[in-house]
Amino acid sequence: MSTSITLSVLVPAYNEEKTMKTVLQKLIKQKEVFEIVVVDDASQDKTYQIAKSIKDPRIKVFRHEKNQGKGKAIQTALSHAKGNYVLIQDADLEYDPAEIPNMLDPVKSDRATVIYGSRFFGPHTNMFYWHYVGNKLLNFFVNILYDTTLSDMETCYKLMPAEVMRSLDIKENDFRIEPEITCKLIRKGHKIFEIPITYVSRTYDEGKKITWIDWFYAMETILKNRFSL
Repeated sequence: MSTSITLSVLVPAYNEEKTMKTVLQKLIKQKEVFEIVVVDDASQDKTYQIAKSIKDPRIKVFRHEKNQGKGKAIQTALSHAKGNYVLIQDADLEYDPAEIPNMLDPVKSDRATVIYGSRFFGPHTNMFYWHYVGNKLLNFFVNILYDTTLSDMETCYKLMPAEVMRSLDIKENDFRIEPEITCKLIRKGHKIFEIPITYVSRTYDEGKKITWIDWFYAMETILKNRFSL
């Protein structure tokens, strides 16, 4: 018997006025999407206004009065989500909402409950070389320390039951939320099923925000969650 799914898409956004409208229009086209929960993290541009202007009953838009980071925006979105499954969707169009049906297939066929979209399995534009190296190193350490074989621990496209994400008791407010989610899933015994997705990397001029310092923060999070009680 296939699993009944109501999917809440969590959309953290900060200064994404160039892509916000397109992302929401693409999400609306996905019939599998039950609701879209946008959290504007105190953007300094028109991200919030653009999100509010898209009229669809499935869209809920919230705003932080003070910038708190991607992790906190995801936590806020999760607190408002009503679906039994959640998927994180960045607002920058590096990840294509057209991939959502593929993300849901393993759940519908009862093969898995936690799905990651791997950028390294599918077609993708070239990343910055050192970002590629950084991702590979983080995966290497996660695989060794947690005895797993993930290819893309840092992917944004993480799909799982809402109750599972809530059980992780997420603490990180910035980009460290990515390794935190992965490490806590593994420690709780959840098996992560990876599928290939397409990925279009953007440049810093186009609005990319993650930097090298975030690599060290991610590594700290990996170690902290591995050796904490």
